[in-house]
Amino acid sequence: MNYHQYYPIDVVNGEGTRCTLFVSGCEHKCVGCHNASTIKPDSGHPYTLELEEQILKDLGDPRIIRNGLSLSGGDPLYPGNLEAVGRLARRVKETYPDKNIWMWTGYVREELTPAQWDVVAYVDVLVDGPYIQAERDITQPWKGSRNQRILRREAGDLSL
Repeated sequence: MNYHQYYPIDVVNGEGTRCTLFVSGCEHKCVGCHNASTIKPDSGHPYTLELEEQILKDLGDPRIIRNGLSLSGGDPLYPGNLEAVGRLARRVKETYPDKNIWMWTGYVREELTPAQWDVVAYVDVLVDGPYIQAERDITQPWKGSRNQRILRREAGDLSL
């Protein structure tokens, strides 16, 4: 897996103060994509275990104490990202069970594969659906178009 950017302190991508990782690879290729440079899976930088360890360390920062990790891209659920994203999400939940994980994906919840569900099992908030330029709505927090949904585990939105 490759990634484009990692922010150890971020207040834009999800509720509260978070660590945010933008991965490479997306098969949706949405017209008007905000992160079009992340579409190619081999773009950006190689994701390493050293970066993963840094993310886990950064999540211990007192400014992140009640918040968590955001995973965006590209698409964290892109098939080539599932192994690394799944391992990171599992390790975050093992190390910090009270932290939440937000994830943005162009896939729709109802169409996720079993392998994608294995990763979503660790996610607390999933913003699903492709960006549709004709439905662009900048008044919506944390999503770019009206068709996208903010699904929360606590509300029962993320069960099989």
